[in-house]
Amino acid sequence: MTRRTDWQDGPDRPEPPDRPDRGAPSSSRAEQGTPLGPEEQARAICLRLLTGTPRTRKQLADALRTRGIPDEAAQEVLSRFEDVGLIDDAAFAGAWVESRHHSRGLARRALARELRTKGVDSTLIADAVGQLDADQEERTARELVERKLRTTRGLDREKRLRRLAGMLARKGYPEGLAVRVVRRALEEEGEDPELLEHHLPDV
Repeated sequence: MTRRTDWQDGPDRPEPPDRPDRGAPSSSRAEQGTPLGPEEQARAICLRLLTGTPRTRKQLADALRTRGIPDEAAQEVLSRFEDVGLIDDAAFAGAWVESRHHSRGLARRALARELRTKGVDSTLIADAVGQLDADQEERTARELVERKLRTTRGLDREKRLRRLAGMLARKGYPEGLAVRVVRRALEEEGEDPELLEHHLPDV
């Protein structure tokens, strides 16, 4: 089992020639050409991957497996990183939802799908996407459509409808919400509601 002192960098004191290099920090061992143990390798890999970029436990576990770290050593290191707060899937999910919703306009369904691919637990995903309520989601959808409207002017009505609704669908918005938002935006722009009925279902 990994001792607490193994996780702390001690002073780089030279060891007498007849004593093993058990107390030297990992960096000194590497400099002296001594192979690192599996847990030391895992620790170094995780610290490097976490520099500047938060990652989920599964992402780190996958990276360690790819680099040939034994599962037992990987799980020991990952659990220790969780204990000290270097891995926090709940915080990761919350920050991901906030960032991706505001920067990309992604809806709850798309955000949940992305978090699942990163190995976040379903309960944590539900809590994170719960930050966005239906009103916020609709406000963002309307902003997206308003920005996209300018680039669709000059196209025929049916093509504009497909393009706008398709844009919202790709970002994870439910069909009913997408139709309602697109219909409202086009009506406010001056489209005849009766003509729109031929292309958009009533919701």
